This record gives sequence, C-alpha cells and structure tokens, in this order.
Amino acid sequence: MPTLDQTQIEQKVGAYLRSHYGEELRECEVLQDELNDDGDGRLVTRCRVRVGGSESLWQKTFTFRNSEIVNMTWKRLG
Repeated sequence: MPTLDQTQIEQKVGAYLRSHYGEELRECEVLQDELNDDGDGRLVTRCRVRVGGSESLWQKTFTFRNSEIVNMTWKRLG
C-alpha cells in the first residue's frame, strides 16, 4: 500500500482514539513520519483531543503495520 496521506492518517488516528480511548480527534499534526512504503513504522503526532467537555493536547506516537495502527504511546503537552 502506498504511503498514507494526511486525510487517511487523520481517519485512522481518529478511529483508533475513538475506539480505544473514547477521544474525539480535533486536530492532528504529523511531526515525524517514519512509515515505509509497506505501511510499517511510526508516526509522531501532536494531537488535540476532546473527551466529554474538555480538550487536551498530546504528543502521540502511533506504530503501524500494513498501514494499520497496532500501538500508541503518549505524552501530555497541555
């Protein structure tokens, strides 16, 4: 599968955050793209998410295999 574009990244990240953490993705900026042509690797992002009535800012690192997210680590920014 070819490299993911910004729309595909936002769709995959949004779906992952919604299904695993109940978060609504508000913004997603890719800081570092380490995905190869097979869709394997990591994406380091800065994401603003909403849960309930509050928003927060995070650095989230997503690990991909075959263009699908298999893991995520995070660090709260604000």
